[in-house]
Parts: sequence; C-alpha cells; structure tokens
Amino acid sequence: MPIETRIERNKPLKNLSTFGIGGNARQFIIIHTTEEMQEIREYISREKIPFWIIGKGSNSLFDDRGFDGLMILNKIDFIEFDKGELHVGAGYSFSLLGVQMARKKWGGLEFASGIPGSVGGAIYMNAGASGVETCDYLSAVGYIDKEGNFIEKKKEELSFSYRTSSFQSMDKIIVSGRFKLEKVDKAREKQLKIIEYRTATQPYGEKSAGCIFRNPESGSAGALIEACGLKGKRKGGAEVSTLHGNFIVNRGNATAKDVLELAAIVREEVRKKRGIELEIEVNPIPYRLEK
Repeated sequence: MPIETRIERNKPLKNLSTFGIGGNARQFIIIHTTEEMQEIREYISREKIPFWIIGKGSNSLFDDRGFDGLMILNKIDFIEFDKGELHVGAGYSFSLLGVQMARKKWGGLEFASGIPGSVGGAIYMNAGASGVETCDYLSAVGYIDKEGNFIEKKKEELSFSYRTSSFQSMDKIIVSGRFKLEKVDKAREKQLKIIEYRTATQPYGEKSAGCIFRNPESGSAGALIEACGLKGKRKGGAEVSTLHGNFIVNRGNATAKDVLELAAIVREEVRKKRGIELEIEVNPIPYRLEK
C-alpha cells in the first residue's frame, strides 16, 4: 500500500512534545525505516507538502495553532554495535544510547545520559553537555535528500559548531549516525555522575524543552538569568525554573505564546542589567512554513 495511506489527520502535538504544548498537526505519520523515509520524502516532493521532522519532541516549541502541514515522527531506531563502531537510527533515544554504551564500558557518549532527544536531533543540534558535543564522537551521518536518495557523508564532509550543524541549512532528513567510541573502564561511573548532577541541578522531571538560551561566549546563560533575579518569573502558565535559570517550565497550562513572551522578558532583562544579548536555543516551529 502507498505510504500516504498511513497519514493521520489532526494529531495533537502537545502529546509529542517534552514541553506539552502545541495545537494539532493537519497531517501526521510515523516512520520506522530508512526505506519508508525515502518513500514519504518522494511523496512530499511530488505533492509539494510542507513538512517537519521530530524525534523525541525536545528542544521544540510547537505553535498554539498546531502545524499546517505533515509532521513526521522519526522512529528509525535500529542499533548495530561492534568493537567501538556504532551505527544507530536517528529515532533512537540519545539518552538511552549513552546509558547502554557506558554499561558496556564504551566511552564518549556518557554526556548523552539525560538529554531528552533522539540521535537525529542530537546530530541536527550538535547537542552537548559536560564539555562534550555530539560531533566529538560522530564519524558519519546518513540522510535522505529531497529526491528520496539515501546518502551517507563522513563527519569531515559536514560542518559542526556550538549547537549548530550543516543540517540546519540543508533540506535533508537525518536517518542514521555512526559513532566511534573508545574503551573506558569507568564509563559507567562517569555516566552515573553526569545523570546525578543533571537531576540535582535541572528540572529533570518537569515539562520543558531543555535550555531555552545558548550559552554566551563567556559565562553561563543560567547564571546570568539567576543573577538578574529571574528565577520563578512567570508569564501565564510558563515559569523560569527555580532550580535552573536557563529552563522555562510548563506549569500545566502554558501556551507557546506564554513561553515566547517570557523568553523575551528574560532576554531584555539580561540585556539591560548585564549588557549581554542571549540567543534562543529552543526551536519555535511555526504554524505555517514560509515558501
């Protein structure tokens, strides 16, 4: 059967977001394999349908009106591992991957533990923590182009920097990643310390999308926000976390409008009091994409 027959209508996006915010997607589909992703990409190009890819729904803020297009949930979650060589689907949990590799005493991805995103999202954003970035152990990325072709490129053929990858300016869909890990006897111990620190210093069990702002070149966005006395600041149902200043949490009924307005207030206060312009890290996904 053609893959488009599996498309659902009016899917609530708040259930697909770690923020718990968002209206309905006009169309929605779950993709489980690279071949299915190739097929849906060909369909999208042929029918000229606007689309968006999500994994774990972290680092994303859906519009209160939803999404006027096709929302694709990437659930390509295969995993192959042999002597430090890791090949994994873009829909695989990045946090789970960090835990599993550390348990096997393979180091490099311990920092992923507790990051609530998918492998594809981590590659796309070049996610990082504890002084390590996704690209540090990445060796290659597999993706689908707009014609539906599968292409794999080595890391050296791509570009990565702080919370940025070349995929943010490419019309490509990440479907897999390859990592080169190293044997580390104390990898599990390191991973446990990372998750212990993260749960103690971040609102780990609350509805958020991770850090709202990128860290400035010098210093910490969270420390700046705290120094400005903004912890606990609220707008509607959105609140600056009382545990970590660089998190905005959904107190149960927050809207995307609440979050964006609160983020704007925080930016302005930090600019006025500290002379630093914070750059938003969370990705607000518009209701309608520009053509």
